[in-house]
Amino acid sequence: MLKSRIRSVFGSAALATALTLTSPVMADSIDFSNMTEDERAQFQNEVRSYLLQNPEVIFEAIQILEQRRNQVTQDADRQLVANNAEAIFADGHSWEGGNPDGDVTVVEFLDYRCGFCKRAHPEIAEMLERDPNIKLIVKEFPILGPDSVEAGKMALAALEIDSKLYKDLSDELMEYRGNLTEQVAYQIASSIGYDIPELKELAGSSAIEDQLNENYQLAQALGLQGTPAFIVGNEIIRGYLPVDDMLSAVNDARLTAGN
Repeated sequence: MLKSRIRSVFGSAALATALTLTSPVMADSIDFSNMTEDERAQFQNEVRSYLLQNPEVIFEAIQILEQRRNQVTQDADRQLVANNAEAIFADGHSWEGGNPDGDVTVVEFLDYRCGFCKRAHPEIAEMLERDPNIKLIVKEFPILGPDSVEAGKMALAALEIDSKLYKDLSDELMEYRGNLTEQVAYQIASSIGYDIPELKELAGSSAIEDQLNENYQLAQALGLQGTPAFIVGNEIIRGYLPVDDMLSAVNDARLTAGN
C-alpha cells in the first residue's frame, strides 16, 4: 500500500509533483523540458539520494496532497449546500426539532430499517441534550427496499396529520429491533394514536409521493448514497459519526459561522 501511494506521488511527473508539494518555488524555477537526458538523469539521482536520506519528505508530501484534496472536496460540498439551501433547510415538509432558534442546524437523512441510523438515534438525542443550541431537521430518505419506502411515506403522512405525535412515532420506528415491515410500521403508528385508514390514505397519495421524490432528488444533488447522512452547518457528513465527533462538527460549524 505504501509503495503504491509513493508511486502515485512520484510517478510519470515524479519530480514536478514532489517539488511542487515540498517546495513550490523550486518547482516553478526548474524547466524540466529543457534538460538534456544526462542532466535529467543526474538531477533524478540527486533527488533520489536526497529522498533516501530524508524519507520523511515523502510522508510530508502525501499529507499535503491529501489535505489539498480534502479541501477541494470540502469546498465542493459547501457549494452544494449553498446551491440547495432552500430544499435542505426550508422544504416545508420535514420535521424540525431541537432548538428552533439554534445557531447551528443539523440535518439528518435517515431510513428506519438502517442499522447505523438506529445506532446513531440515541446519540443524536444525546447531542441535542448536551448542546441545547442545535436545531435538528429530519429528512425521510428510505433506500433499503419497499418496506423502508412505505415506512418513510407513512412517517411523512403522520407528520402532516398530527405533527405532535410524529416524534414519538419516529422514535418507536427507529428503536424497533425486529424486521420492520410495512405491517409492523402501521402497528406502531396505531399504538402511538394515529387513525390507520386516514394514515394509509394520505401515505398513498401523490402529495406524499412528491415529498419523498423531493428528498431523493435532494440527496442525489448532494451526492448522498447511504444512510445516515448529515449536514452540519454547511458541511456534509456521509455516514455515521459518534456523538463526540458530531458535537465537534457542530462546534466547527459554529466557529465557521462566526468568522
